[in-house]
Amino acid sequence: MEHRKRGWVKGIFVEEKKLANFFEQFLTQKSIFSNKQALQPEYQPESIQHRDKQIEIVASVLAPILKSHKPNNLFINGHTGTGKTLVVRRVTNHIKQVAEQHNLPVFIVYINCNLKRTADTEYRFIAQALKEIGRIVPYTGLPTDEVYNIFYSEVDQKKGQLVLVLDEIDTLVEKTDDQLLYNLLRINEHLKDSKVTIIGISNVPSFTDMLDPRVKSSLSMEKVTFPRYDAAQLLDILKQRAAKSFAEGVIEQGVLEKCAALLGQEHGDARKAIMLLRTAGEICEREKQQKVSIQHLDKAEDSIESTAVLDFVKVQPQQHHATLYAILTACGQRQQSVFTGEIYERYQEICKNASIRPLTQRRVSDIIQEFDMVGLIQSKVISKGRYGRTREIELALPPATISQVHDIVSEGLSLKHG
Repeated sequence: MEHRKRGWVKGIFVEEKKLANFFEQFLTQKSIFSNKQALQPEYQPESIQHRDKQIEIVASVLAPILKSHKPNNLFINGHTGTGKTLVVRRVTNHIKQVAEQHNLPVFIVYINCNLKRTADTEYRFIAQALKEIGRIVPYTGLPTDEVYNIFYSEVDQKKGQLVLVLDEIDTLVEKTDDQLLYNLLRINEHLKDSKVTIIGISNVPSFTDMLDPRVKSSLSMEKVTFPRYDAAQLLDILKQRAAKSFAEGVIEQGVLEKCAALLGQEHGDARKAIMLLRTAGEICEREKQQKVSIQHLDKAEDSIESTAVLDFVKVQPQQHHATLYAILTACGQRQQSVFTGEIYERYQEICKNASIRPLTQRRVSDIIQEFDMVGLIQSKVISKGRYGRTREIELALPPATISQVHDIVSEGLSLKHG
């Protein structure tokens, strides 16, 4: 017994020594990164490439705010990683700077509607908006009408222009129904000395199709669409970030080009391209090498494929979760392709069980097409002669992720795993 105890202690000692040596070696190892922060999602580059047109439109729409005129509301849409939030933040930050220089009462409030406990109920959203303008109210407990009245009063006391940026606005509508957005769009009717302009940002191009007609009639939003980046544009972005983040000469020839080509073919997603490059660099460092190679990029692609799928699924709106859950259950049970009609029937049942309002079959078909575009499924149109056409669908998820995706959508819909 004593011998085993001594061996156990010795084992711990050896392990501690190995760890200490590992971290000492890591400290002395020359890093291939010069500024790794430049590869993080929240990094703000000095210049935003290939978005001059979008910057000009957003700036021109919002410029009247500096003359105390209320601008039109804005709806910014485009797929993930196309620079929407980056552009809005850049333009609104410049407006804020100019307003401060000229002592103008302009206020910018940014809210990510996809964050839990920030916008999961109408009450909590207004409480968060109040917090952003300097007034703290409890996140529960007060009547919703009272919280609205406090918000109106606080905004009016600013005696100026408030820009309310709602990032991932589609998730806000799904969590709170249309009523909150309807109230926000009509907020200026309750104000005397201030004005509110709303900027909605969405990854769902057809977001407005989900809205109630009375909300659509109140929108009065100018629409700005952000297209996907092509491979050449992604290469420019990667070169800009690589120059900022890596030590000179550590990226081998062809690495940036292949990274841009991969993402240009698939998604046109700059955020994912930058993440792929960062991961390749991290793998290179873990292998104690000083040159980032094509092999490191290939390893990075393999390692993040599953993570990227799961991250994508997590941020999808509830209607997308319901549609994907229908596909999973249909394909999972039969292990073969299924048709859109069967998926829609399952989708309607899922909506009933999850107490959410079902979309039309045409809208669900649009969501299925979105899944096809990002590679979650593979589909093809099949002619059924005089019975018309249908879409044949099969899963294209990495096998290791199917169970995890099932869990994510089940949780998002508050359904039991099964």
